[in-house]
Amino acid sequence: CIGYTVAVEPLYKTVSDCAVKAATSDPRFQPVTRGEVPRLKLEISVLTPMEKVTSLDLILVGRDGLMISLGNNRGLLLPQVATEYGWDRTQFLEQTCQKAGLPRDAYKDPNAIIYKFQALVFGE
Repeated sequence: CIGYTVAVEPLYKTVSDCAVKAATSDPRFQPVTRGEVPRLKLEISVLTPMEKVTSLDLILVGRDGLMISLGNNRGLLLPQVATEYGWDRTQFLEQTCQKAGLPRDAYKDPNAIIYKFQALVFGE
């Protein structure tokens, strides 16, 4: 999963650039090999603008993705991730904190800023 939270270039260029980066430069994984190419599945999530969360009760798992920002740390999880793993709201918040390199309960920190967004998902 490689991408941007705001538009920096036309969508077609961003999709192309991110696909190449995901296949060749994601530090979490080995680069895609020629033999893997026929088995690859492509999924693109186009995000809506971020909306600051004013109440955790307004987060709807399955509809909303989350981004947390605290200090220099920031982490984002797409809406479909929570659904795929069967997380409830608290688990989704905790996992988003972990993605940001923060303690699981960092979303409770008064300095933490939580955003929600939706995604238009396209795939094969």
